[in-house]
Amino acid sequence: MVTYEIRCIECGESHDPTRPAYACTSCGGLLEAVIDEKEAAQALDEGAFRDRPLSVWRYREAIPVDDISKVASLREGGTPLIRCRRLGEEFGLESLWIKFDGTNPTGSFKDRGMTVGVTKALELGMTTVACASTGNTSASLAAYAALADLDCVVLIPEGNVALGKLAQAMMHGADVLSVRGNFDQALDVVMEASEKLGLYVLNSVNPFRIEGQKTAAYEICDQLKGVTPEALYIPVGNGGNSVAYWKGFKEYDSMDLTSGCPTMRGIQAEGAAPIAAMFEEGSDHMKPVEEPETVATAIRIGNPANWKKTVRALKESGGHASTVTDDEILEAQKFMARLEGIFPEPAGAAALAGLIKDVEEDLADRSAVTVCVSTGHGLKDPDTAIRQSAEPRTIEASVEALSKLLGGDGR
Repeated sequence: MVTYEIRCIECGESHDPTRPAYACTSCGGLLEAVIDEKEAAQALDEGAFRDRPLSVWRYREAIPVDDISKVASLREGGTPLIRCRRLGEEFGLESLWIKFDGTNPTGSFKDRGMTVGVTKALELGMTTVACASTGNTSASLAAYAALADLDCVVLIPEGNVALGKLAQAMMHGADVLSVRGNFDQALDVVMEASEKLGLYVLNSVNPFRIEGQKTAAYEICDQLKGVTPEALYIPVGNGGNSVAYWKGFKEYDSMDLTSGCPTMRGIQAEGAAPIAAMFEEGSDHMKPVEEPETVATAIRIGNPANWKKTVRALKESGGHASTVTDDEILEAQKFMARLEGIFPEPAGAAALAGLIKDVEEDLADRSAVTVCVSTGHGLKDPDTAIRQSAEPRTIEASVEALSKLLGGDGR
């Protein structure tokens, strides 16, 4: 077990890690887990972690859990880092990679955080876990709650969750409640219920969620043989994953397991972009988007709970946040599917859309080792994929009919 504390990012006050906490009791600031990096590095080395399979728990000495025997795992992590040569050629990029977290057990990066968050729920003796969700969080939490024999309550915005994700949460036995409102309103209800009803919240305001998600950055460095990417593009909704990646890169650098950290580009959909607006306006204060709208439902969030952490991470990296349109997201989704065989959900294509836009505007270093984070699998939202694809054609059951359709040459 690594030595750690739960600390406020605003005033620095430490909080009792044995009690559920999501915000500072003194100033209301967000909380983060701070590990003893020197101790973690030594423990990882002594544990010969490189001989273990690539996964979240490969790095267990750097994850702040108290009882490894309580780990709730579906073998998450260890997702592929794919060298995208055809996409690179298409856009003149020398070293383009996609970290495809859509291959996690429930099909999204959320599993990285849930394995740690649900493990912590077990350590704390909680009986009911809860979240507000645009889809992926609910699917993941429901699966891990089922594994851990915990009751699970998820609140979703009415009519705004892709059916593939909703089906997962329902099949895993969660109590799925549709809220007449958007994600931000659903999250408000969950946070209030955490105090009044004793629910353990596993949205990204829970600092232990971030501790699982940071392992994706560790993995990228290991998959690149100890090299840190020079640029990382990542979709931004509630902001927790951006925070996690930056935390992971910084820790790996501090533990001398890699050298340096990437510049991070946070990509938001144009209709749900309060963080990108801050960078465009040069503001220190975020103005929520009251009615966020985008085809990328996973990032359809107008009031990101992690905005302060996200802005800090992007600025510390020397990066920024920018926007892409829904059309640009869908076009990038097609590029990934048709040039590289990677099928992301729309939000999982937003990072590539942002990179393509930067290339076209001559803002990207074409020679840099660049990683785009793809957060979820396309089967999460099959309806969107079907709507933008050609319908199947019908022919008679004969080779002649097939030949005629193919122009007589088999192509």
